[in-house]
Amino acid sequence: MKDWFRKKDVNKLLAQSNDRKGSKTLGALDLTLLGMGAIIGTGVMVLTGLVAARDAGPAVILSFILAGIVCAFAALCYAEISSAVPIGGSAYTYAYITVGELVAHLMGWTLLAVYVLMISAVASGWTGYLNNILDSFGIGIPVEWMTIPANGGIVNLPAILMVLFMTWLLLRGTKESKTVNNIMVFVKLGVILLFIIVGAFYVEPANWTPFMPYGTSGVLAGAAAVFFAFLGFDAISTSAEDAKNPQRDLPKGIIGSLAISTVIYVFVCVVMTGMASYTQLNVPEAMAYVLHLVGRNEVAGIIAVGAVIGMLAVVLAYIYAATRVMMTMSRDGLIPRSFTKLNKNDAPTVALWFIGGVSAFIAGFMDLKELADLANIGALLTFVMVGLSVILLRRSHPNLKRGFVVPFMPLIPILSIASCVLLMVNLPFRTWIIFGIWLVIGVVWYIVYSKIRGPIHK
Repeated sequence: MKDWFRKKDVNKLLAQSNDRKGSKTLGALDLTLLGMGAIIGTGVMVLTGLVAARDAGPAVILSFILAGIVCAFAALCYAEISSAVPIGGSAYTYAYITVGELVAHLMGWTLLAVYVLMISAVASGWTGYLNNILDSFGIGIPVEWMTIPANGGIVNLPAILMVLFMTWLLLRGTKESKTVNNIMVFVKLGVILLFIIVGAFYVEPANWTPFMPYGTSGVLAGAAAVFFAFLGFDAISTSAEDAKNPQRDLPKGIIGSLAISTVIYVFVCVVMTGMASYTQLNVPEAMAYVLHLVGRNEVAGIIAVGAVIGMLAVVLAYIYAATRVMMTMSRDGLIPRSFTKLNKNDAPTVALWFIGGVSAFIAGFMDLKELADLANIGALLTFVMVGLSVILLRRSHPNLKRGFVVPFMPLIPILSIASCVLLMVNLPFRTWIIFGIWLVIGVVWYIVYSKIRGPIHK
C-alpha cells in the first residue's frame, strides 16, 4: 500500500529523459499544428450544429467562449508544467511527481480512455461528411453500413477503416506522419476560412433570435458538451520526448494552438447560426448542410472534402498522444512492458495497434454524443489534476527551471480547477456513472497487476 503514494524524483526523471535515445523532430510550428490538428475537427465540423440544436441555440457562441476560457486557464497550467517537466505522459507524469503512483495510474487510465473515446467520436462524425461527398457522385454508402446497431444499422464501417488507416500511417514514424499532419491542418484551415467568407454573405440576424432559447443552463450544458472540441492542446504535452526544444516550444505550441482555434470556433458559430435557425442544425455535417440550405452546393462539396481530410488530422493526433501515454505507463511497469516495443521507425507497434484497434471497434458501434460526454468528463478531471500539480510542484520544487511561468499564482490554477468542476457537474448523471465504473476498473487493475508484476524500482 505504501507504493500507492510513492512519487517519482523529478531530477532523476529529467536526467533519464536527457539520456533517452530517439529522434526529436518536432519544432514550435509542428507542435502548434499538432495541437490545431487535434483541436479543430469534430468540435467545429460536427458538434457545433448538434449543440446549438440540442443545448444552447445561437448562444452556442457563448458556450464555445466559456469553454475556451476554461481551457485557457488549463492551457497556462499545462504550459508551465510541461516546460518544467518536458517528459511524455502529460497529466499521468505530472501526477506521479506531485501526488503519487495510484493517482498517477488513474490519470493515465483516464487519459487513455479520453483519447480512445475522442478518436472514436471523431471517426463517427467523419462518416457523415464522407457520405455527403459520395452522395454528390451518386455512390452513397448503404445506410446500414454507416450506422451503429443502436440506430438501426449494422456497423459504421468507414469509421473503422479510417482509424485503422491512420494507425498504419503512424507506424511509419513521427517524421513522416508529421508532414502528412501539417498538410491536413492547412487544408482544414483553408476550408474553414472559405466557409466563414462565403457564409457571411448569407447571415440573417433574425436567426439569432431567440439567442438563448434554453437559458443559462443551456449555455453551461453546451459549454460542457463542446469542451470536447478544445482538448487537442493536451496532446501536445504528450509529445515532449519528440520535441527539439521542449522547454521553449511546448508552451508556444499549447497556448498558440488554443488561441488560434478559439477565434476560429467563434467565427464559425456566428456564421453558422446566422445562416439557419438553430432548430435545423441537428445534423453531424452542419457546415456543409447550411451551405446546401442557401444553395451553395459547390462550396458545400469543397467543405465536405476539407472536413474529410481535416478530421483525419484529429484522429492522427489523438492516436499519437494515446500511444505516448501508454508507452510512459508501460516503462513505469503499470501496464505490460510490450507496449514500449518500437519498430524500425521508432514507432510503438503494439501500443499503436492496441489503441487503433480498440478505437476502431468503438467507432463502429457507439453513439457520437455518448462518446463526447465521456471524453469530456475524463478530460475535465485531467485538467483539474494539472492545475493541482502546478501548485504542488511550485511548492516542492520552486527552483526548477521553467520555460513558462503561470501568472497570478495560485489564482489561475485555482480558477482552472473551479471552472472544470463547474462544467463537470453540468454533464449528464449517466456519464458520471459510466466514468465512475471506469475508474473502479482502473483501481482493480492497479491492485491486481501490481501483485502479478511484483515490486518495481523507479
